[in-house]
Amino acid sequence: MVRAIVGANWGDEGKGKITDMLAADSDIVIRFQGGSNAGHTIINHYGKFALHLLPSGVFYDHITSIIGNGVALNIPYLLEEIRSLEEKGVPAPHILVSDRAQILMPYHVDFDTYEEARLAGKSYGSTKSGIAPFYSDKYAKIGFQVSELFGDEAELREHAEKVCTLKNVMLEHLYHKPLLDPDQLMETLLSYREMIRPYVCDVSAYLRQALKEGKNILLEGQLGSLKDPDHGIYPMVTSSHTLAAFGAIGAGLPPYAIQNITVVVKAYSSAVGAGAFVSEIFGEEADELRRRGGDGGEFGATTGRPRRMGWFDAVATRYGVAIQGGTEVALTVLDPLGYLDEIPICVGYEIDGKITKDFPATSQLEKAKPVYKILPGWKCDIRGIRTYEELPAACRAYVETIEEEIGVPIRMVSNGPGRDDIIYRG
Repeated sequence: MVRAIVGANWGDEGKGKITDMLAADSDIVIRFQGGSNAGHTIINHYGKFALHLLPSGVFYDHITSIIGNGVALNIPYLLEEIRSLEEKGVPAPHILVSDRAQILMPYHVDFDTYEEARLAGKSYGSTKSGIAPFYSDKYAKIGFQVSELFGDEAELREHAEKVCTLKNVMLEHLYHKPLLDPDQLMETLLSYREMIRPYVCDVSAYLRQALKEGKNILLEGQLGSLKDPDHGIYPMVTSSHTLAAFGAIGAGLPPYAIQNITVVVKAYSSAVGAGAFVSEIFGEEADELRRRGGDGGEFGATTGRPRRMGWFDAVATRYGVAIQGGTEVALTVLDPLGYLDEIPICVGYEIDGKITKDFPATSQLEKAKPVYKILPGWKCDIRGIRTYEELPAACRAYVETIEEEIGVPIRMVSNGPGRDDIIYRG
């Protein structure tokens, strides 16, 4: 069986914890898109980790962890991440990297940094990890595929020279920065070949065999629905598709193989980066929720920058769950809300004097104002509770109101950062 674990919102929903938890009953975990620009925070018996490229199944001895062809593969970053796990006592994970994955190069990071600086106050809030330049090159057909490293060196050299010619025009005339050197670029590519050699595999063929053998496969998404370049808050989005539907493409699976789509939903809202955020809150109210939220405060796992905070947005979440094709929902970080006397839920948007419950395209979204429904808080700590019936009545009412608004059953409720801090609902 293939199960996708994806986010409903702007990212940071807690997908890493849910993947880490569900991996116990899986054989393979696959990252199918994105790169090292976002992190998945995981707390287990080995400690606390922020994974960026590695799938969240790497803490299990029985798991094969796969970097799919849809990932922006930063090879030195991947090797460093593996090394850092082993230094903390995690057994060496079994990792495969698709020979069809493309390589994120150092100049992608440079171009990302240069462009954000050029845009200044109109920038996209990039993490400067090279993601947008990487995917631009991939679809312009000038990226480097892993398989090329093991092909004809003369052809690789020709490719490198072509890239330098194109990039140097921008470096010289737009950014006024040092030019790329073909010899240095070749040296980098050949060093990457030796780094990645032990992990390279025809992942598509490997997965076809795994399906025949009835293996359990998890697809792990990065970021969430609202950061998808087609269906999110464009242009303030990421550069790869964050939807479960892309999991088949980004991993090398047939689309009909995905039978279960677990959409991870946060019990309040948070976002990193620019873009429309209708239920956003500010000042002391935001600071208090930011301080109490997450697993040690709401700060980016990759950047460390403070996340923007907001109340639960049922309009955005209903849309996010629907566009993912969710078959079930995991509701996360419910426990930080226990300090509140009342908890607002955004149940509609007012746009040009009209109330809508439909999530609009960006031009309309920028004008939207939140319409709130106020629910009573439960005023206690719910960590350690293991059955749904033990939760305070007001807490259950909050969960059930969210479930009613989004229209998909909430099967899991996370009430703490640890692997075992989970409540299953029927």
